[in-house]
Amino acid sequence: MGNLNNLGGFVVLRHLEKLKRLHWPLVFVLTTIAVIGTVLLYGAAGGSMDPHAGRHISRFVFGLVVAALMATFDPRFFYQLAYPLYIFALLLLVLVDIIGFTAMGATRWLDVGFIRIQPSELMKVGIVLALARFYHSRPPGAASTLVNMAVPVMLMAMPAALVMLQPDLGTAMLMIFIGTGLMFAAGVTWKFFALGIASALAMLPVAWSLLHDYQRQRVLTFLDPDRDPLGAGYHVMQSKIAIGSAGFWGKGYMEGSQSHLLFLPEKHTDFIFTLMTEDFGMAGALVLIGLYVFLLLLCISISMRCRSQFLLLTVMGVTITFFVYSFINVSMVLGLLPVVGVPLPLVSFGGTSMLTLMVGMGLVLNAHVHRDLYMPGSPGIKSAR
Repeated sequence: MGNLNNLGGFVVLRHLEKLKRLHWPLVFVLTTIAVIGTVLLYGAAGGSMDPHAGRHISRFVFGLVVAALMATFDPRFFYQLAYPLYIFALLLLVLVDIIGFTAMGATRWLDVGFIRIQPSELMKVGIVLALARFYHSRPPGAASTLVNMAVPVMLMAMPAALVMLQPDLGTAMLMIFIGTGLMFAAGVTWKFFALGIASALAMLPVAWSLLHDYQRQRVLTFLDPDRDPLGAGYHVMQSKIAIGSAGFWGKGYMEGSQSHLLFLPEKHTDFIFTLMTEDFGMAGALVLIGLYVFLLLLCISISMRCRSQFLLLTVMGVTITFFVYSFINVSMVLGLLPVVGVPLPLVSFGGTSMLTLMVGMGLVLNAHVHRDLYMPGSPGIKSAR
């Protein structure tokens, strides 16, 4: 019994020691962004923590605890988990198409009684880990061979096709962008991407015919928002009015006319960046964008210090995920991209996306703590330290 107690104490001490080595600047930036989101959600509710702000910050705290605990795990646990997690998420996506819960015309959730889960969010983590494991033992020069490109494309295409059936074009695009970016980080030649872009352009007529009516309306509205100002183009036009009238310093906290007089729909989710800009102007928008840029730079710095190919690519996959989320959301509310329902990371209200992103940050923190670990099968990346 004494030996067991000693062993338990040793394990606890090891985990506490790893917690001390967390990347605290990254934790600080994550917390700052989440606090900004809480302030905006408080204002969106007219100065109340209910129904969004209180749940948002509590979800972030829970996610941060999960991320910190993940940082103490041996990275080889996540390496072994990569393929099983991907297969599990893929099976859940199949179940969504069979017995999924339908809301607002889309079947994207599984109702397990006490909670509704969205398997497409879990799959984003699954794709990152699966591709990182696949490329782990392959040197950059071999990444562009036919086999080493065919398998990753298949790993992206299967879940993306299932998600499009829900239908959820925005999430399917996110999966493709994340996977493609990770392939580029793994060393796939630019010629492959040029061929892929050319093929995608050639398939546009076929893709257009497969879109649902509301998806076609989104594209047409993106090209000409004035064609339906009170219907499909309403969101984007109100967003542009709010942002364009804010000036450099904004109209003041909870003083924005479009946001707080209920002209702007979905101000607590997809269009929360518009709320931020109308209240705090270009100055506030630049601060938030600057925090995202700093966050991405910190993640890239962590990836470059990893000796293991698996950890490097995992961090790059999470970094690409954050970038794609942020870029698409901001471009969407500015009218530079069609509205596809992508939340602003750690700011928009949403439990599933928050947990997914914080799990991703847990993988980044884990890579930082274990950056000097060399995992068998890696092509031998030199430490940057």
